[in-house]
Amino acid sequence: MGHLMKIALFGLVSGVLGTGIGGLMAFFVNKVSGRTLGFLLEFSSGLMTSVVCFELIPEAFEVGGISVTFFGIVTGMATILAIEGFIGKTGLLRESRGDSGLLKAGLLVAVGIAMHNLPEGFAVGSGFEASLRLGLTITAVIVIHDVPEGIAMAVPMRAGGFSKTRAFLLTVLSGVPMGIGALAGAALGEVSRSLTAVCLGFAGGAMLYIVFGELIPESKRLYKGRFSSAGNMMGFLCGIIVAAIGGQ
Repeated sequence: MGHLMKIALFGLVSGVLGTGIGGLMAFFVNKVSGRTLGFLLEFSSGLMTSVVCFELIPEAFEVGGISVTFFGIVTGMATILAIEGFIGKTGLLRESRGDSGLLKAGLLVAVGIAMHNLPEGFAVGSGFEASLRLGLTITAVIVIHDVPEGIAMAVPMRAGGFSKTRAFLLTVLSGVPMGIGALAGAALGEVSRSLTAVCLGFAGGAMLYIVFGELIPESKRLYKGRFSSAGNMMGFLCGIIVAAIGGQ
Protein backbone atom coordinates (compact mmCIF):
# COMPACT_ATOMS: atom_id res chain seq x y z
CA MET A 1 0.00 0.00 0.00
CA GLY A 2 2.84 2.37 0.77
CA HIS A 3 4.23 1.85 -2.73
CA LEU A 4 0.88 2.61 -4.36
CA MET A 5 0.35 5.72 -2.26
CA LYS A 6 3.79 7.02 -3.23
CA ILE A 7 2.97 6.63 -6.93
CA ALA A 8 -0.43 8.28 -6.42
CA LEU A 9 1.19 11.16 -4.53
CA PHE A 10 3.81 11.57 -7.28
CA GLY A 11 1.08 11.63 -9.91
CA LEU A 12 -0.90 14.18 -7.91
CA VAL A 13 2.08 16.48 -7.40
CA SER A 14 3.12 16.29 -11.06
CA GLY A 15 -0.42 17.00 -12.26
CA VAL A 16 -0.86 19.97 -9.96
CA LEU A 17 2.65 21.26 -10.67
CA GLY A 18 2.25 21.58 -14.43
CA THR A 19 -1.16 23.24 -14.44
CA GLY A 20 -0.26 25.23 -11.31
CA ILE A 21 2.77 26.83 -12.97
CA GLY A 22 0.58 27.90 -15.87
CA GLY A 23 -2.11 28.99 -13.41
CA LEU A 24 0.28 31.46 -11.81
CA MET A 25 -0.44 33.64 -14.85
CA ALA A 26 -3.70 34.53 -13.10
CA PHE A 27 -1.74 36.68 -10.66
CA PHE A 28 -0.06 38.65 -13.45
CA VAL A 29 -3.03 39.14 -15.74
CA ASN A 30 -4.98 42.34 -15.26
CA LYS A 31 -5.55 43.82 -18.67
CA VAL A 32 -4.29 41.70 -21.53
CA SER A 33 -4.72 42.89 -25.10
CA GLY A 34 -6.93 40.91 -27.44
CA ARG A 35 -3.87 40.27 -29.59
CA THR A 36 -1.94 38.66 -26.72
CA LEU A 37 -4.94 36.69 -25.46
CA GLY A 38 -5.65 35.43 -28.96
CA PHE A 39 -2.05 34.26 -29.28
CA LEU A 40 -2.14 32.44 -25.92
CA LEU A 41 -5.46 30.78 -26.64
CA GLU A 42 -4.34 29.56 -30.05
CA PHE A 43 -0.92 28.46 -28.81
CA SER A 44 -2.68 26.23 -26.30
CA SER A 45 -5.12 25.13 -29.03
CA GLY A 46 -2.25 24.03 -31.26
CA LEU A 47 -0.54 22.24 -28.40
CA MET A 48 -3.70 20.43 -27.34
CA THR A 49 -4.51 19.42 -30.94
CA SER A 50 -1.01 18.04 -31.36
CA VAL A 51 -1.20 16.07 -28.12
CA VAL A 52 -4.54 14.58 -29.18
CA CYS A 53 -3.37 13.69 -32.70
CA PHE A 54 0.10 12.35 -31.89
CA GLU A 55 -0.30 10.94 -28.37
CA LEU A 56 -3.83 10.23 -27.17
CA ILE A 57 -5.56 8.92 -30.31
CA PRO A 58 -2.65 6.80 -31.68
CA GLU A 59 -2.18 5.25 -28.24
CA ALA A 60 -5.92 4.55 -28.00
CA PHE A 61 -5.92 2.92 -31.47
CA GLU A 62 -2.99 0.75 -30.45
CA VAL A 63 -4.44 -0.53 -27.18
CA GLY A 64 -8.14 -0.80 -28.03
CA GLY A 65 -8.77 -0.51 -31.76
CA ILE A 66 -10.67 1.95 -33.92
CA SER A 67 -14.29 1.30 -32.93
CA VAL A 68 -13.71 1.52 -29.17
CA THR A 69 -11.60 4.66 -29.59
CA PHE A 70 -14.20 6.39 -31.76
CA PHE A 71 -16.85 5.56 -29.17
CA GLY A 72 -14.69 7.35 -26.59
CA ILE A 73 -14.10 10.35 -28.89
CA VAL A 74 -17.79 10.85 -29.67
CA THR A 75 -18.73 10.40 -26.01
CA GLY A 76 -16.10 12.97 -24.99
CA MET A 77 -17.39 15.51 -27.50
CA ALA A 78 -21.02 14.95 -26.47
CA THR A 79 -20.14 15.27 -22.79
CA ILE A 80 -18.40 18.63 -23.24
CA LEU A 81 -21.33 19.82 -25.36
CA ALA A 82 -23.68 18.92 -22.49
CA ILE A 83 -21.40 20.58 -19.92
CA GLU A 84 -21.28 23.71 -22.08
CA GLY A 85 -25.06 23.87 -21.97
CA PHE A 86 -25.07 23.26 -18.23
CA ILE A 87 -22.56 26.06 -17.59
CA GLY A 88 -24.77 28.43 -19.55
CA LYS A 89 -27.73 27.60 -17.28
CA THR A 90 -25.82 28.08 -14.01
CA GLY A 91 -24.89 31.36 -12.41
CA LEU A 92 -21.19 31.02 -13.22
CA LEU A 93 -21.29 33.20 -16.31
CA ARG A 94 -23.64 35.70 -14.71
CA GLU A 95 -21.03 36.19 -12.00
CA SER A 96 -18.60 37.42 -14.60
CA ARG A 97 -17.49 41.01 -14.29
CA GLY A 98 -15.60 40.67 -17.56
CA ASP A 99 -16.01 38.74 -20.80
CA SER A 100 -18.43 35.82 -20.34
CA GLY A 101 -17.21 34.19 -23.56
CA LEU A 102 -13.68 34.05 -22.21
CA LEU A 103 -14.93 32.79 -18.86
CA LYS A 104 -16.84 29.94 -20.50
CA ALA A 105 -13.79 29.02 -22.57
CA GLY A 106 -11.61 28.92 -19.44
CA LEU A 107 -14.09 26.77 -17.52
CA LEU A 108 -14.45 24.30 -20.38
CA VAL A 109 -10.68 24.04 -20.74
CA ALA A 110 -10.47 23.26 -17.01
CA VAL A 111 -13.03 20.47 -17.40
CA GLY A 112 -11.30 19.08 -20.49
CA ILE A 113 -7.85 19.12 -18.90
CA ALA A 114 -9.19 17.43 -15.77
CA MET A 115 -10.61 14.64 -17.97
CA HIS A 116 -7.38 14.54 -19.93
CA ASN A 117 -5.31 14.17 -16.74
CA LEU A 118 -7.11 11.00 -15.65
CA PRO A 119 -5.78 8.77 -18.48
CA GLU A 120 -2.44 10.58 -18.20
CA GLY A 121 -2.41 9.42 -14.60
CA PHE A 122 -2.95 5.87 -15.82
CA ALA A 123 0.16 6.29 -17.96
CA VAL A 124 2.18 7.60 -15.02
CA GLY A 125 1.11 4.76 -12.73
CA SER A 126 1.71 2.09 -15.36
CA GLY A 127 5.07 3.65 -16.24
CA PHE A 128 6.30 3.51 -12.66
CA GLU A 129 5.13 -0.09 -12.40
CA ALA A 130 7.29 -0.89 -15.46
CA SER A 131 10.39 1.05 -14.36
CA LEU A 132 11.40 4.14 -12.43
CA ARG A 133 13.05 5.66 -15.54
CA LEU A 134 9.93 5.24 -17.68
CA GLY A 135 7.72 6.68 -14.97
CA LEU A 136 9.94 9.74 -14.56
CA THR A 137 10.13 10.30 -18.33
CA ILE A 138 6.36 10.17 -18.77
CA THR A 139 5.88 12.49 -15.80
CA ALA A 140 8.37 15.06 -17.13
CA VAL A 141 6.67 15.18 -20.53
CA ILE A 142 3.25 15.60 -18.92
CA VAL A 143 4.43 18.44 -16.67
CA ILE A 144 5.92 20.27 -19.67
CA HIS A 145 2.76 20.24 -21.76
CA ASP A 146 0.49 20.95 -18.77
CA VAL A 147 2.09 24.39 -18.27
CA PRO A 148 0.60 26.10 -21.36
CA GLU A 149 -2.66 24.24 -20.70
CA GLY A 150 -2.68 25.86 -17.26
CA ILE A 151 -2.22 29.23 -18.95
CA ALA A 152 -5.14 28.45 -21.27
CA MET A 153 -7.32 27.94 -18.20
CA ALA A 154 -6.17 30.77 -15.96
CA VAL A 155 -5.94 33.62 -18.47
CA PRO A 156 -9.50 33.34 -19.89
CA MET A 157 -11.02 32.86 -16.42
CA ARG A 158 -9.14 35.88 -15.10
CA ALA A 159 -10.03 38.02 -18.11
CA GLY A 160 -13.61 36.74 -17.83
CA GLY A 161 -14.02 38.17 -14.36
CA PHE A 162 -12.89 35.52 -11.86
CA SER A 163 -10.59 36.67 -9.06
CA LYS A 164 -6.89 35.82 -9.24
CA THR A 165 -7.17 33.30 -6.40
CA ARG A 166 -10.27 31.61 -7.79
CA ALA A 167 -8.80 31.26 -11.27
CA PHE A 168 -5.56 29.85 -9.84
CA LEU A 169 -7.29 27.35 -7.53
CA LEU A 170 -9.53 26.03 -10.30
CA THR A 171 -6.48 25.60 -12.50
CA VAL A 172 -4.64 23.70 -9.78
CA LEU A 173 -7.66 21.47 -9.09
CA SER A 174 -7.71 20.34 -12.73
CA GLY A 175 -4.44 18.48 -12.03
CA VAL A 176 -5.91 16.41 -9.17
CA PRO A 177 -7.33 13.62 -11.42
CA MET A 178 -3.73 12.78 -12.38
CA GLY A 179 -3.18 11.43 -8.85
CA ILE A 180 -6.38 9.38 -9.03
CA GLY A 181 -5.37 7.96 -12.41
CA ALA A 182 -1.84 7.17 -11.21
CA LEU A 183 -3.23 5.23 -8.24
CA ALA A 184 -5.66 3.31 -10.45
CA GLY A 185 -3.00 2.56 -13.07
CA ALA A 186 -0.54 1.26 -10.48
CA ALA A 187 -3.14 -0.68 -8.48
CA LEU A 188 -4.80 -2.40 -11.43
CA GLY A 189 -1.55 -3.05 -13.24
CA GLU A 190 -3.08 -4.36 -16.42
CA VAL A 191 -6.09 -2.12 -16.89
CA SER A 192 -8.63 -3.37 -19.44
CA ARG A 193 -7.27 -2.38 -22.83
CA SER A 194 -10.72 -1.45 -24.09
CA LEU A 195 -11.37 0.71 -21.02
CA THR A 196 -8.03 2.44 -21.46
CA ALA A 197 -8.81 3.16 -25.12
CA VAL A 198 -12.23 4.59 -24.21
CA CYS A 199 -10.65 6.86 -21.58
CA LEU A 200 -7.99 8.11 -23.98
CA GLY A 201 -10.55 8.64 -26.76
CA PHE A 202 -12.89 10.41 -24.35
CA ALA A 203 -10.16 12.83 -23.30
CA GLY A 204 -9.20 13.39 -26.95
CA GLY A 205 -12.78 14.08 -28.03
CA ALA A 206 -13.32 16.49 -25.14
CA MET A 207 -10.16 18.41 -25.98
CA LEU A 208 -10.96 18.57 -29.71
CA TYR A 209 -14.39 20.06 -29.05
CA ILE A 210 -12.90 22.62 -26.69
CA VAL A 211 -10.22 23.60 -29.21
CA PHE A 212 -12.44 23.92 -32.29
CA GLY A 213 -15.70 24.82 -30.60
CA GLU A 214 -14.44 27.32 -28.03
CA LEU A 215 -10.78 28.36 -28.02
CA ILE A 216 -10.21 29.13 -31.70
CA PRO A 217 -13.57 30.90 -32.23
CA GLU A 218 -12.97 32.91 -29.05
CA SER A 219 -9.48 33.82 -30.25
CA LYS A 220 -10.82 35.04 -33.61
CA ARG A 221 -13.46 37.10 -31.84
CA LEU A 222 -10.76 38.81 -29.77
CA TYR A 223 -8.26 39.36 -32.57
CA LYS A 224 -8.69 38.76 -36.29
CA GLY A 225 -5.06 39.20 -37.33
CA ARG A 226 -2.50 36.54 -38.21
CA PHE A 227 -0.57 36.74 -34.92
CA SER A 228 -2.98 34.39 -33.18
CA SER A 229 -2.75 31.92 -36.08
CA ALA A 230 1.03 32.00 -35.70
CA GLY A 231 0.51 31.04 -32.05
CA ASN A 232 -1.58 28.06 -33.14
CA MET A 233 1.18 26.82 -35.44
CA MET A 234 3.85 27.36 -32.78
CA GLY A 235 1.78 25.42 -30.26
CA PHE A 236 1.25 22.60 -32.73
CA LEU A 237 4.99 22.38 -33.41
CA CYS A 238 5.75 22.39 -29.68
CA GLY A 239 3.26 19.55 -29.28
CA ILE A 240 5.08 17.54 -31.94
CA ILE A 241 8.35 18.05 -30.04
CA VAL A 242 6.71 16.96 -26.76
CA ALA A 243 5.25 13.87 -28.45
CA ALA A 244 8.63 13.04 -30.00
CA ILE A 245 10.37 13.34 -26.62
CA GLY A 246 7.73 11.16 -25.01
CA GLY A 247 8.11 8.52 -27.72
CA GLN A 248 11.85 8.10 -27.18
